[in-house]
Amino acid sequence: MLSKAVRAGSVLNCARPLIPATAIKLKRRGIETKIPPETPSSLKGDLKLVTGSSLFNPRTEYRMVRKYQGRLKACILDWAGTVVDCGVYSPAVAFIDVFAQEGVPITMEEAREPMGTHKKVHIRKITESEAVRKRWHEKFGRYPNEEDVERMYQKFIPQQISSLESSQMISGAVETVSFIKKEFNLKIGSTTGFTSAMVDKLKTTASKQGYTPDCYVAADEVPQARPHPYMVWLNAIRLDVNPIQAIVKVDDTADGVREGTSAGCWSVGLAKTGNYVALNEEEIAALSKEDYERKISRSYEILSNAGAHYVIDTINDLPPVIEDINRRLASGENP
Repeated sequence: MLSKAVRAGSVLNCARPLIPATAIKLKRRGIETKIPPETPSSLKGDLKLVTGSSLFNPRTEYRMVRKYQGRLKACILDWAGTVVDCGVYSPAVAFIDVFAQEGVPITMEEAREPMGTHKKVHIRKITESEAVRKRWHEKFGRYPNEEDVERMYQKFIPQQISSLESSQMISGAVETVSFIKKEFNLKIGSTTGFTSAMVDKLKTTASKQGYTPDCYVAADEVPQARPHPYMVWLNAIRLDVNPIQAIVKVDDTADGVREGTSAGCWSVGLAKTGNYVALNEEEIAALSKEDYERKISRSYEILSNAGAHYVIDTINDLPPVIEDINRRLASGENP
């Protein structure tokens, strides 16, 4: 039987099963209590929980900490706003069209707000906006529900697939990806808020322009898409890359940044070509110095606040970041 001093620990919060062992001690509030040698049979039907105590074994006084000090092995890239479709126009316009068909117009800002999530989740989040809910109620005398979300999502799918046919690679993206593959020996993965059917169309369009990643993972292939880590983890499995610290995730949205940090890898935000500046390359070039600085500063702030380890302008600025991450890994740092 356990001593009264050990049982007394049950008044504390955290609990752990007591494992029979010789010369193992429980230390609680400065009191050491030695557990007498017992065999599994002697504990049969009498297992207890010892709570709030630190378990230690004097035969193993040291604990090993395993730390990765190698180089990056893979780079996982988002699609729209990262390597293709500067300004993320394709999905934003499709969302606006779908709500217009319902007779409830939304602004470009409202269409962009949840960008990076699974597209059905994106539509649901738009319907949760107080301003959109008010307009919906004025139109229908009720608030939007899940049936409305599903109907709009089904309308959205063919519109999005059709618009992806004309998507253009961001200037320098193809060359930069080729460079980091060769220079740093990286495998290239991909994650997205697009579904598998949309990715199938996008991969054909991108391949014709010279971009073919080693792995494709769509939002509908995992239990939950961004900001959850599952797409990054599925990339790691398909690319056969470990540990997670050897991966860098690159994205233009806050949820995409969080996808990387929640997965446990390095996370890089792209401020200029993505959802928060929200302009194509020609429109960016036409901005006044003041307008450009206002937009880019806001984008940097959003991505930094999302937890990005680095925020840079475009994917073309990625090679020095990879070099710096390799330096930090070699010195013992982890994300």
